[in-house]
Amino acid sequence: MVADLALSSKSPGAASAGPIIETDVPARLDALLWSGFHTRVILALGITWVLDGLEVALAGSLAGALKLPETLGFDNFDIGLANSAYLTGAVIGALGFGWLTDRIGRRKLFFITLSLYLLATAATSLSWSVTSYAMFRFLTGAGIGGEYTAINSTIQELVPARYRGWTDLVVNGSFWIGAALGAVSAIVLLDPDFIDPDIGWRLAFLTGAVLGLVIFIMRLWIPESPRWLMIHGFPEEASQIVGEIEHDARRAPDAPEPSPKIKLHMRDHTPLDEVFRTLFVTFRRRSLVGLTLMAAQAFFYNAIFFTFALVLSDFFHIRPDHIGWYLLPFAAGNFLGPVFLGRLFDTIGRRRMIAFTYAASGVLLIGSGYLFSIGALSAQTQTIAWMVVFFFASPAASAAYLTVSETFPLEVRALAIAAFYAIGTAIGGVAGPALLGALIDTGSRESVFMGYLLGSVLMIAAATVALKFGVDAERKSLETVARPLAVPE
Repeated sequence: MVADLALSSKSPGAASAGPIIETDVPARLDALLWSGFHTRVILALGITWVLDGLEVALAGSLAGALKLPETLGFDNFDIGLANSAYLTGAVIGALGFGWLTDRIGRRKLFFITLSLYLLATAATSLSWSVTSYAMFRFLTGAGIGGEYTAINSTIQELVPARYRGWTDLVVNGSFWIGAALGAVSAIVLLDPDFIDPDIGWRLAFLTGAVLGLVIFIMRLWIPESPRWLMIHGFPEEASQIVGEIEHDARRAPDAPEPSPKIKLHMRDHTPLDEVFRTLFVTFRRRSLVGLTLMAAQAFFYNAIFFTFALVLSDFFHIRPDHIGWYLLPFAAGNFLGPVFLGRLFDTIGRRRMIAFTYAASGVLLIGSGYLFSIGALSAQTQTIAWMVVFFFASPAASAAYLTVSETFPLEVRALAIAAFYAIGTAIGGVAGPALLGALIDTGSRESVFMGYLLGSVLMIAAATVALKFGVDAERKSLETVARPLAVPE
């Protein structure tokens, strides 16, 4: 089916110098049932989070090995510094590549960012000092940060509204499949009976580069976002892509026929002053919600997970080559949370489930952190406690990305994801690993508990904000949740 595209001249006072189009592209995309095309999109784009999980897991699992004299001889501060460099790179990469994603398109960017990741993670394996290691981790983070914006935008704009919540949470939760792969890699490559420690950690980082190369090939299947194309002057190409998708997918029985149309001013870009006005004036309440959710989950996750191996080695005396065994059940809890709770975000609703998962995470960490502080947990029971906490924290963190990516207009979606990821990570994520690393260095369980307590308070505060100010976006088209800026007045 080919969309009916009506063109007219620009009306006075419209937001862009381009003509007006009338298109049914968004409605046609949302009218589809799940198909092989959507599965391919999720595999080729969603695997980015597998890649990120692999990176973070390797960094965590390798922490103990990098402290050995026969490797790089890092101390806990060096580990925390390098992890913070990774997150700083992710912040800067998200902002720069986020702006480009809205400007030149989703598809071009997810090839550029993946290429940067491939080169940087391969270079990490060649590190010779804390400075070189931190620099390569910074560049790796920049690639991953750019991936967040391009990939989240594309997935949101291609997946039908009825599946958007569960799909987004599961895709983001697939981070923990990568974490499990990283853990298994570390188990094998850090075993001193199997391979020299100074070679093993280098091969571990090369694992990420190999996986990234496979992803690069898979992405050749994915088209540009039709929603991006229809606004940026390519309505016929957008309609053609939707037609090709419709050959692979059936329409939902309840989808309206004919598909409703929307009028839009075509534009080649959105000026930055309009972007900032949209984010911080027109949608300032949504911006408050997005920023709060991002900052809370960034501190909670990065502070705890980046120091996972340090807690196990310093307080429970677990050998570096055994850390991966403890990461596997932890990763399982993180992946199963979105799988089992994800559909509730589309049925019970966004606001209630976001508030519930954030609050549950905070309360459970307070309890498990207290038990850790009094020495009531073993390495095994500590891992079980973390597994339960992050069963709820994982869908909560994924919901932060879902919230930001679906509650802002199409023209600023990628930059909105980038801005709130960057600001949230800068506030909550960059300082977290260094802070927890310093608290662990004190050797005091009570001091580490205070770090956990801070993360819990942030999560509970975010739950309150989400419940009061969140948007009920479940099963609604993106254009209904946030009207495009290009809609004529």
